[in-house]
Amino acid sequence: MQPVCLADAAPLHGIAMHGDPALPPDYKHFSYVNPDVKKGGKITYGVVGTFDNLNPFILKSMRTTARGLWDPEFGNLVYESLMQRSRDEPFSMYGLLAETVEWDDERSFVQFNLNPKARWADGQPVTVDDVIFSFELLRDKGRSPFSRRLDVVETMEKVGDNSVRFTFNDKADRESPLLLALSPVLPKHATEVEGFDRTTLQFPLGSGPYRIKEVKPGEKIVFERDPDYWGKDIPAKIGFDNYDRITVEYFLQENSLFEAFKKGDVDVYQEGNPTKWARGYDFPAVASGAIVRDTFRPQVPSGMLGFVFNTRRPMFSDVRVRHGLSLVFDFEWVNKNLFEGAYKRTESFWQNSQLSSLGVAADGRERQLLGPALDRIEPAILDGSYRWPVTDASGRDRKVLKQAVVLLKEAGYTIKDGVMSDAAGRPLAFEIMTQNADQEKLALAYQRFLAALGIRASVRTVDDSQYQSRAQTFDYDVIIRAYASSLSPGIEQAARWRSDFRDREGSEAFAGANDPEVDRLVDAILAARSAEDFRSAVRAHDRMLLSNHYVLPLYHLGQQWLARHSYIAHPDAMPLYGYQFPVWWDARVQ
Repeated sequence: MQPVCLADAAPLHGIAMHGDPALPPDYKHFSYVNPDVKKGGKITYGVVGTFDNLNPFILKSMRTTARGLWDPEFGNLVYESLMQRSRDEPFSMYGLLAETVEWDDERSFVQFNLNPKARWADGQPVTVDDVIFSFELLRDKGRSPFSRRLDVVETMEKVGDNSVRFTFNDKADRESPLLLALSPVLPKHATEVEGFDRTTLQFPLGSGPYRIKEVKPGEKIVFERDPDYWGKDIPAKIGFDNYDRITVEYFLQENSLFEAFKKGDVDVYQEGNPTKWARGYDFPAVASGAIVRDTFRPQVPSGMLGFVFNTRRPMFSDVRVRHGLSLVFDFEWVNKNLFEGAYKRTESFWQNSQLSSLGVAADGRERQLLGPALDRIEPAILDGSYRWPVTDASGRDRKVLKQAVVLLKEAGYTIKDGVMSDAAGRPLAFEIMTQNADQEKLALAYQRFLAALGIRASVRTVDDSQYQSRAQTFDYDVIIRAYASSLSPGIEQAARWRSDFRDREGSEAFAGANDPEVDRLVDAILAARSAEDFRSAVRAHDRMLLSNHYVLPLYHLGQQWLARHSYIAHPDAMPLYGYQFPVWWDARVQ
């Protein structure tokens, strides 16, 4: 009996990066929603920044951005993708605009069969022509990553009346079909092609559950539920989109946002400051129960928050310099004096998960993957015993500073007349760019630690607009960035670390990595077919990133802190990735 080719099998209700999706074809809703929620009411979110554009898919939209139109946090309120991601699985997709999907075991193609019920907000059907138009327009005029999605596609063609098939070229990997499924679809009949890459405040037409009702440029966006939303009854949307009105308010400073939350002008507040979480909520609304504080514990890796060295700058091209500068940072002093001892030191990009290399010796599969790069991995990182040195919390631990001096000396730097300089007498000096008071506080502490070795670090805090502009064009020496880590790392690793993204403005290549061995390991992640091969590839990549010291690791909590007004409710079940705003609701609705 011949095996059945998946290309000839029945269309699938969902797909997963590895293995099968957890939910069966007849699933009713995602596990982390309240399917019986009473819809209505309103919510106001607050963000720090501004916006001058309502097109989230172009480079010029990234001046903080107009939140909510296409938004992983607040929800894709206006635009939708072909499939919907479940946040209770590492990387699984279920039908949305595409009712079903087809592919073969090699993932040489993917075919999306559109839901015949899918409609734009003006009532016109979502068509295959819209899908093809969207991918071509974003390729030509969109920003990364949307502009790169067709790089892996050999042909994109209409199949029958309601299906579109993408056949992949040799640049594609196992993740490519899922990334296409995550891509936005725009209406061909209501999208201006000529001026698409220019800023606009014209209200967009989408297929999503909300329409824009009001905009005050740079200050506020108000979304109103579309009562005729086509997808409200499909399983992937049950329990979502529960408010009649969603408002996003913009604030110039974090303190202003917090004060607005305390007064009730903003309904939820995401807290990231342990000192404020411990001491800053002693006000009447908390005491009375009008404001509730929640602690969530997602089951995801720690991610990496840290000072990022821009290796495009000659001073940071030597890994010994980056390593030495990293050792100077006294985490124990910072944690004790600034953060109430609340944090744990981050020592892996995937800490607290099976994907982390921390505490795990490289096995034969990893060593084979690393190949010629084995000699470049620090021995302690290779055998899993690596830990950052624990200081005496004085800010000037001589033992650790001595290690830093040795590394810097190997790289050609010595202290002369109290100044760390190279052989030509040029001082080791750089600027740390920050974007808010919390980052500035960290940078000033680091500045003091560096001064002990005669290293001159200036700290410059800029407004959000300037920060976004400089970050997009890599115009900085050192910045503080957070690299989120999932249980299914993939193409985002290329955008962060692969050499071909180094000069791509608007990408996440903040460190400017330019290393063929890093490239090769990223490609190994993308090509992995089994769970074992995938885990080994991620661990090898983790070891290489740690050994290259692109980032000075800071800390993580392992918790999510959030305060909310008591009338904003959420389901009891929390998904793998933590709380999800799009499934919360207004409990005042009777």
